[in-house]
Amino acid sequence: MRIHGGRGTAGNFSGFTNLDIRMRLKGTLIPIGGNEDKGLGTDERHTLNFVKEGILSHVVKEGGGKSSKIVVIPTASSIPVEVGENYLGAFKKLGCKDVTVLDIREKSQAFEEYYSEQIEAANIIMFSGGDQSRIADIIGGSPLHNIIMNRLINEEGFVVAGTSAGAMAMSTEMISGGSSMDALHKDSVRMRKGLNLIPELIIDSHFIKRGRFGRLAESVARFPHLMGVGLAEDTGLVLKNGNEFKVIGSGMVILFDPSELTHNNSEVLESGIPMSIFNLKTHVLANSDRFTIDKRKLEVLPIEAPFE
Repeated sequence: MRIHGGRGTAGNFSGFTNLDIRMRLKGTLIPIGGNEDKGLGTDERHTLNFVKEGILSHVVKEGGGKSSKIVVIPTASSIPVEVGENYLGAFKKLGCKDVTVLDIREKSQAFEEYYSEQIEAANIIMFSGGDQSRIADIIGGSPLHNIIMNRLINEEGFVVAGTSAGAMAMSTEMISGGSSMDALHKDSVRMRKGLNLIPELIIDSHFIKRGRFGRLAESVARFPHLMGVGLAEDTGLVLKNGNEFKVIGSGMVILFDPSELTHNNSEVLESGIPMSIFNLKTHVLANSDRFTIDKRKLEVLPIEAPFE
C-alpha cells in the first residue's frame, strides 16, 4: 500500500470537459454522505476502526472484490496524509492489498503522466471528504478528469466513489457552500460547476445531522430541472447506468423532486429575500430502496425483506 504525492510542474488548465451528459454510464458511481463507518472518531482525522459490513465493503464488492486496485484521492482534505492513512487502514481490514493514495494537491499534478497511469489502472477511485471546490479546481478539466469520465462511460465494473465533498463534487451543478441557517434566502447557497459525473442530481452530504434541508431546497429551486439528493452520514447510493440507484448504509436519503412545482419565485427575487416554493415533492428512502431518475420511479423495500 502506497502514498504518492509531492509538488508537480506547471500545467495548462483546459477547463471542464464538454461531454454529452445524456450518455448512459457503464461504470458505477457511489456517492456517500460522509462519516462512513470506518472508525471510532467523529471526524476525518480519527475515523480508523472499520465495520466489515459497512459502506466501504459495498465499494469493494462493486469494484471486483479484494483483489481490486484501489486509488484513494484525498485532494479535498486539509489533512490529506492522515486521511489517506485512514483509508489504507480501512481497506486493509477488508482484505484489500493493492491500495494507493494519490496525494494530489496542485492542478499541475493532475496533468502528470504518473497520476494518469494510476487512474487508468484502477478498478476503484475513492474521493475523500473535505472541500468539494478543491476537487473541482484541481481535478476538473484535467487529464485525470477525462480518464475518469471516459472510463465511466465505457467500462462496466469501474467504480468511482466519493464521501461528503467527494460525493458533492460528482454533480454538474455543485453546492460549494452556504449556511444551513440562512438557506432559502435568495443566493444564500453558493453554487458552481462540479465534475459532471451525475448531471441529473444535486448532491448534499451530512444532510440530516447538519440540517441541510433548506440548502438543498434552495438549490433545486434555482435548478428545477434537476433532482436534489440529501445523503445522511454512513449512507450512500450505488448508481448504475447513470440512472438507477439503490440506497446503502445505516441512514436515510432525502429526495427533492421539483418537476411539479406550482410556484417558484427564485428568479424574480433580489439576493437575501426569503423564497417561496410550492409543491416540492419529497421522498425519504432507506437501505435497499431504489429509484429510477428519468422515470421518477420509486421501488421501496418491503417490510419483510432482509436488511442488506
